[in-house]
Amino acid sequence: MPKVLAVVSQKGGVGKTTTAVNIAAALGQRGIKTLLVDADPQGSVRYGLGLHAPEDRVGLSDFLAGTHSMQQVVRPTMLPWLRVVAAGGVSDAGRHEEYADQLSDSSRLPELLSRARERGYVIVVDTPPGLGPVVHTVLHCSQSAIIPLQCEPLALQTTPQMLRGLRAAIATNADLELEGILLTMVEEGSAVSQRVANYVRENLPAGLVLDVVIPRTPATAEAFGASQPLVIRSPEDPAAKAYSELAERLSKRLQ
Repeated sequence: MPKVLAVVSQKGGVGKTTTAVNIAAALGQRGIKTLLVDADPQGSVRYGLGLHAPEDRVGLSDFLAGTHSMQQVVRPTMLPWLRVVAAGGVSDAGRHEEYADQLSDSSRLPELLSRARERGYVIVVDTPPGLGPVVHTVLHCSQSAIIPLQCEPLALQTTPQMLRGLRAAIATNADLELEGILLTMVEEGSAVSQRVANYVRENLPAGLVLDVVIPRTPATAEAFGASQPLVIRSPEDPAAKAYSELAERLSKRLQ
């Protein structure tokens, strides 16, 4: 059965949503039935996919509340093989604590993910930063996880916390595996960026850090601003090529 991939990070601004959107889009480009679920109440996924119509504003929080069915919240995208469940009304209402309680206390998220897997979808879930109840619930429903890690000194302080959280999640979910740590926003020619990358590789267990790295490129920000996945808007960009390579590798493990 296809798997659920959770994209998790201890802090925001590390390229988490960009990673989720581009992995999902790259899988869809390969003809793999893919469902991208936005579990982050900030609701940035739909902006990265250009979903601005009123009917695209409903999503996961509305399904959790029981006001909309699964068929109503699973929306099409510009790619025929990619569907998306946006965050829903919570991104406008701002009641994030209520949403977190509802998601963690309800069986609706496991139901949605299970039904999508039964229909042959690989699922990519974007999560809020940190290790709160939303992330714990998503990890409990997932079979794979990936950690985007921005190549900056602060990342070295947050990585141990996230790894401890992943170990705790794996202890309660035997099906969950860490695909690896993904270095993001790597700046070519930056001594600081290279020093962080080297430190992470040298001080974490062998094989934990993925050898695919995502460089910082202007096209990445431009693509999100244009409401398009980078792999579609600028496929020849170095960051787009890196995401495509990552998706190719993950596709073998997620199907």
